[in-house]
Amino acid sequence: MKDFVFENSTRVYFGRDCVRRYLPEILKGYGPNVMLGYGTGSIKKNGIYDTVISVLRDSGKNVIEFSGIMSNPTYEKMMEGRDLAREFCPDLILAVGGGSVMDCCKAIAMTANYDGDPWEEYWAKKGKISHELIPLGIIVTAAATGSEVNGGSVLTNTETGIKTDIDYPEANARFSLLDPVYTMSVSARQLRAGSFDILSHIMETYFSGPDDGNVSDDISEALMRNTIASMRKAIEDPEDYQARSNLMWDSSMAENRIIKLGKDKDFQAHNMEHQLSAFTDCNHGEGLAVLHPVYYRHIYKDGLEKFVRFARNVWGIDQGDMTDEEMALAGIDALEKFIRDCGLPGTLTDLGITDRDILRKAADSSGISQGAYRQLTKDEIYQIFLECL
Repeated sequence: MKDFVFENSTRVYFGRDCVRRYLPEILKGYGPNVMLGYGTGSIKKNGIYDTVISVLRDSGKNVIEFSGIMSNPTYEKMMEGRDLAREFCPDLILAVGGGSVMDCCKAIAMTANYDGDPWEEYWAKKGKISHELIPLGIIVTAAATGSEVNGGSVLTNTETGIKTDIDYPEANARFSLLDPVYTMSVSARQLRAGSFDILSHIMETYFSGPDDGNVSDDISEALMRNTIASMRKAIEDPEDYQARSNLMWDSSMAENRIIKLGKDKDFQAHNMEHQLSAFTDCNHGEGLAVLHPVYYRHIYKDGLEKFVRFARNVWGIDQGDMTDEEMALAGIDALEKFIRDCGLPGTLTDLGITDRDILRKAADSSGISQGAYRQLTKDEIYQIFLECL
């Protein structure tokens, strides 16, 4: 394994009814003002809002709400929240929702006390945090991004057409509350898309060097097998608590930096999907499901040993008389079949994306993963997009 420094400062409270059990005591450690961030209203329909707001009021907190955080949150929406935070001066920002809400609130907590240009300093490039951040807490309602246990916040800059994030350990939430029951309120579509996002995070770490036997790859294989099995069970029975709890922890394990230790990491598929969604606002997990098999058929020869291992250890394929190339392709075929069996879209056309000019722009603006087995050209990215139509 390569050398590394590991850090994760987020305290995780996991389990049924953990919000009622732990949040009242947690809140005693913070001042009276709480900024409550959430999305477009689903938490008010499923009762989660009522639970959270009652705990906050019973704890004597003054609450100001920042709502309307959209999927694929924009830099402009974040800046709106930053202005509200500067006016309200919260002692704690509490994000209640999925990855978009977490990311937007994380960025607000990170930038509210910064007087420079946040985008240029912290998203356009890797910056250095030397100012005080507003404490952040998270209540997770969807298992997908793993943002509850890292310092990254994905934002879309609509002026530049760039969607990106950088992980800042200083921006980790102070605490995250993970109740698997809360994830049962998401739609079947979001269950499929979010679960595939989990699998994508693991694969994009796994399919990178080093390829010799190492702890990170062994953990990743176990996580992939569990995510695949739990995703199937949750789709079949959305009320399956064990499957939901597995997916929730799979999500956190994929992004709490543990499996990334000593790895190069290839997030090329994420880079490509980010630009697709920046231009089309498509669903993130669905876009990844379309891209992954096609991308992997472009690079499998460059990481042949790992793709053979993926087929054998994740999908349980017996190599028999197959060559290594045939075995690697069998693993990619198994991934594609799984995507199809789960009801995820298989083409960009299924997502309503057919404009080749948009695909060209998305390709030209996509970041190039430095940890990939082989770095793509912009033209090859465009070709991948065309093959996904």
